[in-house]
Amino acid sequence: MKNNKNILVINTGGTFNKQYNPLDGSLMIKKNNDLVKELLNKAQINTIEIKGILYKDSLDITNEDRELLAKLINQTKYKKIIIIHGTDTMDKTALYLDENIKNKQIVLTGAMVPYSISKIEAISNFMIGYGYLLSKEKNGVMIAMHGMVKKYKKIKKNRELGVFECQ
Repeated sequence: MKNNKNILVINTGGTFNKQYNPLDGSLMIKKNNDLVKELLNKAQINTIEIKGILYKDSLDITNEDRELLAKLINQTKYKKIIIIHGTDTMDKTALYLDENIKNKQIVLTGAMVPYSISKIEAISNFMIGYGYLLSKEKNGVMIAMHGMVKKYKKIKKNRELGVFECQ
């Protein structure tokens, strides 16, 4: 079992975490880290800590939420952080974090399709971000999506095609 106790996973919600609600047919974000724990267990990764905060669709994330996230990151002992975040405002959160956090390696990742519906994209995006943090020592804010890990300014969501692309 891989034991990388120097990486913190922060779960904010987003499509990655959406699950089917059999009562009303909607997709909802449960206020827990069960799906992240399942992914890490299947990948045989033993992290020291998973922090869950917000549990929101990224369209609902406010600057106050970003401030809370930045405060958590600035106060943690961890230097390497993966943030599971919704894809719609991932770039806004990345910009905010870049302006407010120094001396940390941060990778934001997420999924266009919920992990609970189809695991492959969520696992792929998470694992590429995880691998990046294991292999690099450069501080900054990155986005890991669709086979790429790039500085947040160089990768954008193409809303017409539904994929992330280099800019």
